[in-house]
Amino acid sequence: MNITKTALITICGRPNVGKSTLANTIVGEKIAIVSNKPQTTRNRIYAVKNLEDTQLVFMDTPGFHRPKSKLDEYMDDVVRDSFSGTDAVCLVVEPIPSAGPQEEQLIAWIRASKLPSVLVINKIDEVKKEELLAVIAAYAAVFAFDHIMPLSAKTGEGVEELLALLKGFAPEGPALFPEDMITDQPDSQIVAEMVREKLLYCLEHEIPHGTAIEVTKFSEREDSGIIDLDVTIYCEKASHKAIILGKKGAMIKKIGEIARKDIERYMGTKVFLQTWVKVKENWRDSSAMLRTLGYRNDK
Repeated sequence: MNITKTALITICGRPNVGKSTLANTIVGEKIAIVSNKPQTTRNRIYAVKNLEDTQLVFMDTPGFHRPKSKLDEYMDDVVRDSFSGTDAVCLVVEPIPSAGPQEEQLIAWIRASKLPSVLVINKIDEVKKEELLAVIAAYAAVFAFDHIMPLSAKTGEGVEELLALLKGFAPEGPALFPEDMITDQPDSQIVAEMVREKLLYCLEHEIPHGTAIEVTKFSEREDSGIIDLDVTIYCEKASHKAIILGKKGAMIKKIGEIARKDIERYMGTKVFLQTWVKVKENWRDSSAMLRTLGYRNDK
């Protein structure tokens, strides 16, 4: 494949509109975790898609929301900074005929950036086609997007059409990533996120948002190819630790088992996973802890 054109494209939107599902569908691999809870994505993730002579590099960003902690401020900074140095932006919204405060702020940044823009109306599999007309009209009244693309990241409907459209934004230039690379995320980071995804899946209410994952060991056995993983789960309260562990360790065992299956599927080999749970009170407001956990926040 001879890449002669490359585009860097921002994917933004409020929490839970399907940004990470769209990124995963585009590359055909699970590189970003998904859940039905807000604040699932915390870091900017690059997703790479090669199309004939064009490389499209998507920046999957955290859901934009009102910050309540230094971690929230970091995530919002990631979103705002993603408008700098890119070739186009996709604002992903749900098929609701009104723009909320988050969308209005994102549109303001898009307007200021003067970037080519696409309004991506996701989850069209959940509504009747005629209902989309009201959604299109509502957003067209707020901002003149260059294109409006209804699609379903879940089923894949409309995704190929979006990619064909975005190719038109790619200027001449070399590939930013090797052709066999689909994300910039190291395996250890993807593994950590897979464990956090299972916390989001298994636990309710606020507890999952007060957790963070650190991979302290990631090594492959020379004789068998088995990967040994040591993972520490940080939470904010002793009572949260008790819930994560569960009665006689049942919950942490469940989380570990389902996470291991996903990790083995991704890595293509057997995995020996050990997990620990530690309490770090108010870690979301600790600059030192945020840096340790890979959330670069130097404020």
